[in-house]
Amino acid sequence: MKIWKLGIEIVDDVFGLLSEFPKDEKFGLRSQLSRCSVSIPSNIAEGSSRTDKSFLHFLDISLGSSFELETQLIIACNRNYINKEQLTKIEVKIQEFQKMTMGFQNKL
Repeated sequence: MKIWKLGIEIVDDVFGLLSEFPKDEKFGLRSQLSRCSVSIPSNIAEGSSRTDKSFLHFLDISLGSSFELETQLIIACNRNYINKEQLTKIEVKIQEFQKMTMGFQNKL
């Protein structure tokens, strides 16, 4: 699925950014970013094996995680853990994922 592949790309991008975070952020924002980014493709994968109604629920969770991720990345930028250019680059992918996922949901 195209949205799953994009979710995997987002995870890879996030993990690339996390390697530059301060070590004292290991159990804070860094951990949150890691978990919610992984949640995006994971929920799509899990939901794809279910009924359409159940799949919609998993897509909602995935979509929610993408908005959570976007918020956390803004916080990371405000804390100067990432720069504005890095934020913008990943935000474009996240917003593309959100649009594609909402469109997919409307077709189910």
